[in-house]
Amino acid sequence: MSALPETHTAVVWHGPRDVRVEQVATPRLQHADDAIVKVQLAGLCGSDLHVFRGDEDVDERHTCGHELIGIVVALGDSFVPDASESRPALYRTLKVGDGVVCPFTVSCGECEFCRLGQTQRCIHSILLGQPILPGAQAQYIRIPHAGGSLFALPPNLSQELPAPALLLLADILPTGLFVATQALSHAKIAPVLTGTAWPPKLDGYFDSEVDAQAAIRTEDRALQLAVVGLGPVGLCATFALLDILSHLSVPYKLLAVDPNPVRRRKLESMLAVVSSSPSSPTSLGEIFLSDHMDARGIVKGWGRGGCHAVLEVVGNNSALTTAMGLLAPAGVLSSCGVHQAPQVPFTGRELYNANVTLEFGRCPVRALFPAALRLLRKRADVLAQVGGTGLVERVVPLENAPEAYEKFDKGASVSAERRMNHNVQSTYALSIGGI
Repeated sequence: MSALPETHTAVVWHGPRDVRVEQVATPRLQHADDAIVKVQLAGLCGSDLHVFRGDEDVDERHTCGHELIGIVVALGDSFVPDASESRPALYRTLKVGDGVVCPFTVSCGECEFCRLGQTQRCIHSILLGQPILPGAQAQYIRIPHAGGSLFALPPNLSQELPAPALLLLADILPTGLFVATQALSHAKIAPVLTGTAWPPKLDGYFDSEVDAQAAIRTEDRALQLAVVGLGPVGLCATFALLDILSHLSVPYKLLAVDPNPVRRRKLESMLAVVSSSPSSPTSLGEIFLSDHMDARGIVKGWGRGGCHAVLEVVGNNSALTTAMGLLAPAGVLSSCGVHQAPQVPFTGRELYNANVTLEFGRCPVRALFPAALRLLRKRADVLAQVGGTGLVERVVPLENAPEAYEKFDKGASVSAERRMNHNVQSTYALSIGGI
């Protein structure tokens, strides 16, 4: 490995709506668990705009970016073939020259939360692109706890999938898969999937027959679902839902909601591609597209008072209000939107009276990498496209990052339509390492 340069090029945040391309000190190994990655592509997505606009609690100059794919160029002393079997496997197998993707937060892989799969709440978790951890929109990046954070990409994957599409693995696709899984794995959904009424069996604890109701009917075993917000994560959530439902062979009705007709048309065109595929996941159900004004009427027309579960993928109160209005009693509201300071727009009484479950929070990206890659490969016909029809809209040089931020910000400007038009239509890739 050649010596790293003293300085490298990075996109640096100086204040709200002020990012600059500058020369800064090249990161170095600081701990035995560190890796230095030469960044090939870095993402620019809607989450970056929170910091760009000054909406986050950040006021110090720092290198931007939280999504990347790249090549390992340096490893700390912990990376050896005979590393302890009690540590994540990557400490034994990762090598200089390996291609990797990194989640937007580092995770040790060893604390209780990581061991339980909740890697997003690792006790050592740090978001990339903060003053304490310079981000991915740069030529090089230091990854702490790299054995628990990085995911080694299979060899020759770039021959199968375009490199910009691999950026989806760092955040967008796992987050869509997460919000779908969070809903479908909930105990309230289990009776529809299994045909066995609540309560759950809990390994035989509830083993007596429940004789207070009639048997579950065939029509009870069809799911009614909605996705609120059709930005990149919402589109990924939609296709994750469809793939899981196809795997489970569950009939369904699915409503995709967004006030922006361009986003609805994009999903419609993607569904047309999928529907013509031999592996189409759409044959078991019906899919409806709507703006937020007509959504409730469509769902009420399905019966049972609304949806079993609604995925909220925007991150503001207008979207939450829309999502809540689509839920049936005993429903699950699964949210992965990055919510800010305002209080949620419903009361404890409203939740109690409808037995609504709220599932909020950040995605455990590292725990979902294998499944997300499998989904990306399976639905490469829509998820791996690059350009106007894809989730990665364009690839731009790193030196053009300030202009890309400005254009991206204008394209994602908040609409007057109940502020639901907040998620951007797609994402950009910043080309850094020559891809």
